Amino acid sequence: MDVLCIRIECDYKLSTALRYELEAIFSITKKVWYVPFTDLHVKKVYRFLKGHADIDDSRLTESLDREHYNLHDIELSPVHARAVRRFSRWMEAKRYSSSSIDSYTGIIVFFLKYVQKRQIAEITPITVSQFNYEFIVKPGKSVSYHNQAINALKQFFTYSKMTVEVEHLERPRRDKKLPVILSMDEVRRLLDCTVNLKHKVLLSLIYSGGFRISEVLKLRLDDIDSQRMLIHVRDAKGRKDRYTLLSQRALLLLREYYKVYRPKTFLFEGAYGAQYGQRAAQQVLQASARRAGITKKITLHSLRHSFATHLLENGTDLRYIQTLLGHSSPKTTMIYTHVSTATMQNIRNPLDY
Repeated sequence: MDVLCIRIECDYKLSTALRYELEAIFSITKKVWYVPFTDLHVKKVYRFLKGHADIDDSRLTESLDREHYNLHDIELSPVHARAVRRFSRWMEAKRYSSSSIDSYTGIIVFFLKYVQKRQIAEITPITVSQFNYEFIVKPGKSVSYHNQAINALKQFFTYSKMTVEVEHLERPRRDKKLPVILSMDEVRRLLDCTVNLKHKVLLSLIYSGGFRISEVLKLRLDDIDSQRMLIHVRDAKGRKDRYTLLSQRALLLLREYYKVYRPKTFLFEGAYGAQYGQRAAQQVLQASARRAGITKKITLHSLRHSFATHLLENGTDLRYIQTLLGHSSPKTTMIYTHVSTATMQNIRNPLDY
């Protein structure tokens, strides 16, 4: 797979943002960050780095290892190129997200270049297994990329009506990391140290509604239902709508905010009425965390995790938390039982007997 390389000086803020906002991966040997080389990622990187770094266009398509570089030199045959275009349109018709289409298309282009390079006349399960090992497992690709590649291949074979089994491919086990949780006191300190009104409203809504950052930035004025004290979350992850809570304190802040800023389209607007940027929102959080003396490595998603954990600790049924967060499976919501301190604090430590 072709990649876009990003080389920066030692900068903790930029590195953190690259990891969590662009989901970039750091190459220890090459000393660069990299993301898949797709139109979507190129646009994201340019927007992200604009004004913060010099971009060397000549190295945009440089691959991170020789094998990938050789594949980059291969031009897809007309038949394969046409198959990729039709696969992309097929996914569009099925209403896949633009990010999924770009990612899946990039993986399939990479796979078909591999087929051409190996001069494989017929794609078989062995072909898929070899590709999986040589270019995903052996190079140590991330767990998320590994799963994404298997999904892309599965969808491509479904579209192509090829009887190629991919179920035999072993999916990697995900790391079972617990989310970083702020205490209720830390949340209060964080919000108290957020001076700017827009920033205070933004962080207050993310926490009090359990929002993903992409969800809160898409909010419009008519999504706020002050009569029912609910917020309508539209077109969230999995193309699902849901309702979440509207806090009384957040409503008061929202009314004050509206009088001052008068947003027209989106609730939170940047320059020229455009949607407020994720990177700007992340910088707001980090600045407030520093002022509040919070040393935990938190992101905006930590506020969503904290919302769910605090609800659980205050006795809210896990099923309601699942609904508020928009989780499809209760297993996803169950992770908050592992970080809740409500039960653990009632256990007497044997050292204190």
